[in-house]
Parts: sequence; C-alpha cells; structure tokens
Amino acid sequence: MKWSDLDLTYGKLQVQRTLLRVSGGQAIVSEPKSPTSRRCIHLPQLAIEALHRHAQRRRVTRQKGDRSKQAPEWIFCDDEGSPLRATSLIRQSFHPLLDKADLPRIRFHDLRHSTATLLLTLGIHPKIVQELLGHSQIFVTLDSYSHILPTLQEEAMKQLSTALTDSSNKNGKEDGNDIDQDKAGKPH
Repeated sequence: MKWSDLDLTYGKLQVQRTLLRVSGGQAIVSEPKSPTSRRCIHLPQLAIEALHRHAQRRRVTRQKGDRSKQAPEWIFCDDEGSPLRATSLIRQSFHPLLDKADLPRIRFHDLRHSTATLLLTLGIHPKIVQELLGHSQIFVTLDSYSHILPTLQEEAMKQLSTALTDSSNKNGKEDGNDIDQDKAGKPH
C-alpha cells in the first residue's frame, strides 16, 4: 500500500496493486489478479487511528534523520523507503505481537480468514465480505466460509423465533394460534 492509496479523512483504502518478491529479493509491482481485486475498502476506526499514529511516527523519525530524503511512498517501508519484506515483518513484528498477546502462531494470511469469519458471524452480508476480500464470485466466499454456516443458521433461527414471537405479542396474540380475519370475517 502506498500513502496515495489511502484517504484517512474518509477512512478508505484503494487496493490497486500487488507486490511480489522474486528470487534475489527484487520487488515486482503488478496489477491485482482480477478486476474485482481492485477495490475500495472502508477502514474501521481502529485502523484509521493506527495509521494516523504510524504516519506521525514516520514523520518524527524522518525529522530526526536526513531531512533531504523524500517522504516514502510506501506505507510500510524500511529506512530506505522500500516496501518491507514479508519475512521481516512477520519475524520482527507479527510473531512478537502474537507472543505478547499469548496467541498461537498463525500465518499472516490467516488474519484475512479470521476477519471474514468474524464479519460473517457478526451477521455482515456475504456480499459485503466478498467485496472486502476481492473474490470475483460470491460462491467463492460462501464455499470458503461454509464451515461457519451451521452456527449462522442456528443464530438465524433464534432471531426468526424472536421476531415471530415479538410480532405475535405486539398484536396481542400470546399463543400464536389466532387467525387474523379481515372485515368480512374471512381468515387471511
């Protein structure tokens, strides 16, 4: 991600490139896999605040160092302004954070799966999750996260039961066996 991809005022991130490391460690920037991989993501407030703090730390670090250097275009970069290497990020930041929080070591990519699972269990519509993940088809999202559907199904039935019970109680029909009748006395 580059700073130009980010709009912290509106809390949006434009996903418009991928970065791959090839043998020898050279970074290759390319287009995302599919048109749906290019997307705008609305960031949660927590991420917006963290990015503001990150930008502030970068400014302070640059002010202490060589002021002749341009501000780096990459959000997460090394001292030279080059994109961070995934292995360095995982070893120096991600694993220590997991250890500090007493969490098991997971792959960095598992954060994506955790986010999707959490959103679906919170009742976020699968179409929104599909768009956030950049899946080209909704069935990819649904197939990938079908393991949580039984839990969602149980919750859906609880909510349906509550809605039906509340609705019948509001109409003054406690037992739910009354049949509504129109003005002519016919059931409907």
